[in-house]
Amino acid sequence: MMSLTTNLTKPISKNLLWAIIIVTIGAEVLLYLTRYSSLGSTLYDAVMVSSFFIGWKLYRRLSSEQEHRKSPRQIMLQFTGAFLIFFLGSTVVNVYSNLTFEDFNEDYDQYVQDYTESQALEIEGGVDKELPDQPIGSIFEKIDTIGYDLYNDTLAGLEEVWRLAYIILLLVIFKKVFPRRWESGRRDGFLMAALFITSILFGIDHTLDTDQPWAIRIGAIVTFANMGLLFGLILLWTRNLWLTVIVHAVYDITATLSWYYIDYAVEYFTLGVLIVHVCLYIFETIHQNRFMQQRASVQEGPNIEVTQKVE
Repeated sequence: MMSLTTNLTKPISKNLLWAIIIVTIGAEVLLYLTRYSSLGSTLYDAVMVSSFFIGWKLYRRLSSEQEHRKSPRQIMLQFTGAFLIFFLGSTVVNVYSNLTFEDFNEDYDQYVQDYTESQALEIEGGVDKELPDQPIGSIFEKIDTIGYDLYNDTLAGLEEVWRLAYIILLLVIFKKVFPRRWESGRRDGFLMAALFITSILFGIDHTLDTDQPWAIRIGAIVTFANMGLLFGLILLWTRNLWLTVIVHAVYDITATLSWYYIDYAVEYFTLGVLIVHVCLYIFETIHQNRFMQQRASVQEGPNIEVTQKVE
């Protein structure tokens, strides 16, 4: 962990620091303004898109040399494992939320139902009824609807760039405010504090664009903060920013498909991921065993020759 915090707090240029501040604090301000202005929503999307380029500057601070040497199969195995971990963790969080925050869950279920009905009405009424012989219009209406949802879910994955940028910003602040404790080498606590703070902010940010009663907002903050903590742990475990972005985006996409288009899409996809994970694990185990056998045979070869010469 100490090497990780050292890498994350390497010197930052002024331009990169301003970019980090825009992606973190600026994004939160714009997200709050989306409840009042469509321009705020457009600017927030623009910041999320631009965060990809910020992530390209930051991801190497998170990755270790060992991560760069991983094979595609090992990276895929890590992705499937991370997705399964998040699915199991989010299931526990959802069960806890259902038992603890009844007002939030009723409001969220109503939101999903209203959105689903509005999407259905939009698709049915989007085509000019005087032109029944033009099915192409109906097809594009559906593509536009699904495409907009997938676009938002993809942007949601880039929230992991927001998290990494916030962790770096908080660690830099901790380093300046607590220099003695930092130099003593006890930095794991700072990293865990940054992870906890970003998880709380992740939960709060999911309530900034709506004005709801506190009974609902508290449930949303706790639920999404726990989700954010899971993503943060995956980020630190894998040390791979883009893998975590993909896990986040793919989960949101399957959840959207499950809510609005395909029943149990998340469960079906997770079952497929589990099968792929088991297959990859078997192949990787066989590969590692063969590698160890070849390494052992190479080491034994010179010893046999030396023994023969001595005799």
